[in-house]
Amino acid sequence: MSEVLLKVENLKTYFYQASGVSKAVDGVSFSLNQGETMGIVGESGSGKSVTSSSIMRLLPAKTGRIVDGTILFGDTDIRSLSQREILSFRGNDFAMIFQNPMTSLDPVFKVGRQMTEMILAHRKISKREAWEIAVDALAQVGIPEPEKRMNSYPHELSGGMCQRVIIAMAVCSNPKLIIADEPTTALDVTVQAQVLELLRELQRKNGTSILLITHNLGVVWEMCDTVMVMYAGKTVEYATCKELYANPLHPYTWGLLDSMPKLSSDSKKELAAIPGVPPDLRLTGTCCNFYNRCPYCTDLCREAIPPLTELTPGHFVACHRQSETQTLERGGSLDG
Repeated sequence: MSEVLLKVENLKTYFYQASGVSKAVDGVSFSLNQGETMGIVGESGSGKSVTSSSIMRLLPAKTGRIVDGTILFGDTDIRSLSQREILSFRGNDFAMIFQNPMTSLDPVFKVGRQMTEMILAHRKISKREAWEIAVDALAQVGIPEPEKRMNSYPHELSGGMCQRVIIAMAVCSNPKLIIADEPTTALDVTVQAQVLELLRELQRKNGTSILLITHNLGVVWEMCDTVMVMYAGKTVEYATCKELYANPLHPYTWGLLDSMPKLSSDSKKELAAIPGVPPDLRLTGTCCNFYNRCPYCTDLCREAIPPLTELTPGHFVACHRQSETQTLERGGSLDG
């Protein structure tokens, strides 16, 4: 049995603004085993990136705050670490690949300088040794002529090359966990496939765990061992990847899967979409957040928050109409 590397329990992250308190993450729980990949999926604004920022302790100081929950990395409580300790932890034990590579690199400094500064911040070695580690990392991620690229500015590289540089920076210290926040969004399809294969290869070689945040359910199927579906700051379904695709239980998950285009679909038929818009996060926390968009909604859904319940081993769902005593069939009766 694999060792649990990351365990998050009842995580609540709120943003305090003049207009009110936004419950960006409101009671999220999951665990990630060593050497495995977990996907977090959901619409924009569902809380995926805020969850990862909470784990990394990268929330805006004035407005963002973790108000409850535990984040355990092995035996270490991330929330209890001082600012100096978390800075060391980020580079040595876990690293993050951000969504847009062009904004993750400083445009006024060469790639080599940025990489060596990052390495020197976490390892007591000479500049020459740091340079060699950076060159080797660029070679690992498939960048041709790595020594030449060390002297390039970010704008001299393509989007795909910049993303590879970001991945190289992430793996320089051989972290136990890589958090990849939409790592392929800004890339074309061919480069996406190359980046995903690169992450898989690094995982096989180093035994790294990956927390993958994405909108792309095809990428999830290809990459992930487990999947957590988020909606309006809450976990609505959590299962192994195979179980989720074979037997999804939450109406929101059904909507996400139905909205995926298929090669067998009629080209003249409109793509399926989930009607409505996500709720205002300042007003959530009293009922099922999905009730106003769910065709299976009942009065109970409007009145109470559904608990996250384990219906089968390892398969959790938060839906009033899915329980041990009643089962809602996909495409079944819409009556309450």
